[in-house]
Amino acid sequence: MSEAANIHATAIVVGRTGLLFSGPSGWGKSMLAFTCMTEARRLGLFTALVADDQVLLSEETGTVIATCPPSIAGLIELRGTGIVRQDHISQAAMHYAVLPGSASGENRVPPDGEFVSFDTGISLPALRLLTGVPSPLAVLMAKAPDIGDRGLRD
Repeated sequence: MSEAANIHATAIVVGRTGLLFSGPSGWGKSMLAFTCMTEARRLGLFTALVADDQVLLSEETGTVIATCPPSIAGLIELRGTGIVRQDHISQAAMHYAVLPGSASGENRVPPDGEFVSFDTGISLPALRLLTGVPSPLAVLMAKAPDIGDRGLRD
């Protein structure tokens, strides 16, 4: 297992799919992740917060692992609302990095097969997402249908 690096991101699980929301401060990572978790619950999918704001990212036998620092376990900051508790797990495999999209300009249609590399040398397939989308999980599932295919509740 590689040494964990502390990155500014939000990590959640939907079904058995790990989503790592990464982008600049103020982009809305926490709110997008929270909205995805809310949508997942409505669809009957398992969902849990791994970590918000600080994610310890490492790699173990080719799998990217997100771990939560114990001091912030189960806490997510919803800007303008405050800090709220969520169902959480202490660590999970991450499968996609969710990055800010662009509504116009040269990056309006991101390339298929895009990957993002973190300072740690770890990379993940990238999914682009705009803030303010009414159903962000639906948008992510349209691009990566395997997000909704795993982990349905009995």
